[in-house]
Amino acid sequence: MRGAKHRYYGQPRQDAARAAPHEATGSIVFAVADGVSSATTPELGAVEACRATVERMLHLLSQGQEPPDFQDVAALAADRLCRLARSRLNKEEVEPAEVAGLYATTLVAGVVRPDPAGPVVDLCRIGDSGAWLLDRSTGRYRQLFDSKTGTDAVLVSNEVTPLPYVPDPLPRISTRLAPHDVLLIGTDGFGDPLGDGDGQVGSLFARHLAEPPTSLWFAHLVDFTRETFDDDRTLLAIWPRTTAASR
Repeated sequence: MRGAKHRYYGQPRQDAARAAPHEATGSIVFAVADGVSSATTPELGAVEACRATVERMLHLLSQGQEPPDFQDVAALAADRLCRLARSRLNKEEVEPAEVAGLYATTLVAGVVRPDPAGPVVDLCRIGDSGAWLLDRSTGRYRQLFDSKTGTDAVLVSNEVTPLPYVPDPLPRISTRLAPHDVLLIGTDGFGDPLGDGDGQVGSLFARHLAEPPTSLWFAHLVDFTRETFDDDRTLLAIWPRTTAASR
C-alpha cells in the first residue's frame, strides 16, 4: 500500500514485493524491499532487487541447492543495481555510493520449503525490514530479526545500510513453521506501528489473519490508519497448508 505521505504528495510507492512457487520442490520463494527515501529513485531499486532475488533463488533451487546460498543471491541483487546505475550514468564503473544514491533499498528474501516435520523457513536480511511468526493460537508475535522498536527501546534510529552494500556474513534465520504459525514479512511501514505486537495493530492482524483472508480484505487491513505512521506498507503472509485452509 502506498503510504499517506506519498499519496498526499503524489509520489510513487517505494516498497516492492515478489513471490513465486518452485513447483519441482513445492517451495515458495519471496522478496520484500523498501526503497530508501534518501535515494533518487528508490522505487526502481526495490523492484529490481525483488526481481533479481526471486529469479536467482528459483534458479538455485532448480540446481538442487536447498536452501539457496543467500550470499550469492544478495550479491546478484547488488550487481543488478550496479548495472542499472552504469546504464543511467553512462559509466563503465560506478562506486557503491553512486548506486546507493540512485537505488538504495532494504531487502528481506527467503524460501519456505516443505518438510515432513513442518515447513522450513530460511531468510536473509539487508537493512531494517522485518519478519515475524504470528502464533494464531495466542495472538503473539515473535520477531525473527532484531528490531529497532520495542518496549526496551529508548531511541529509534532510521539509519540503515542498504543494497548495494552486502554484509558478510549476511544476517540470516532458519526456523520451522508450526501448524498454528503465520509467517509475516514486512517493511517498516508495517513493522514500526506493529512494535512488539501487544497493541491495537497487533490485535487487528492477529484476529484477521487467523485464516487466509481474501486479497481485497488483506489489502484493506494493510491500509489501516494509525496517527504519525504514514510510510508505505508492504506485508507478505504465508500460512501452512491445512485441511481447513487452501491458500
